[in-house]
Amino acid sequence: MTTNTGHLIGYARVSTDDQEAQLQHDALTGAGCARIFTDKASGKNTNRPELTAALDYLRPGDTLCVWKLDRFARSLIDLVTLVDSLAARGIGFKVLTGALASIDPSTPDGRLMLQVVGAMAEFERSLIKDRTRAGLEAAKAKGRTGGRPAVMGADKLAAAKARRAKGESVTTIAKALGVSRATLYRALAGAE
Repeated sequence: MTTNTGHLIGYARVSTDDQEAQLQHDALTGAGCARIFTDKASGKNTNRPELTAALDYLRPGDTLCVWKLDRFARSLIDLVTLVDSLAARGIGFKVLTGALASIDPSTPDGRLMLQVVGAMAEFERSLIKDRTRAGLEAAKAKGRTGGRPAVMGADKLAAAKARRAKGESVTTIAKALGVSRATLYRALAGAE
């Protein structure tokens, strides 16, 4: 729902290293957003301070504008709750691209479409999680594990323990082994 009496306020969300920030900002600016709030966090992250700030900033008659639905809500329940709370405050909601770009969520038809598209997006995220889990389990069955290689292998840990037993400082040992003090502390604590 877009109203003429208020302001169009943008919200963008990108992962920390995501390249879409400029694309979203350009689209939101082009749509006429007076102000844009941007979070840098993954979708599953519940701490989105800029979304909270945007929601606090919005006034009745304003419209919250997002580039794409998945940049706004983490789940169908989150999506419906947020859109309902905006509507209850007299605030509109607009999506620039994707399945809801031409839908007005303030109408019964628009609300149905919002829920259907939100459910499909949530379903797709579940499928991706399942495929990822299956792939990791298959790799593990073949003896491979994901993630970064351990910085402190058994040989470095043994050397660190021996040097520590001789009374060397953690700083000296970490420097000699080419690891951070925090890594060395964690490895030594885990070995006890």
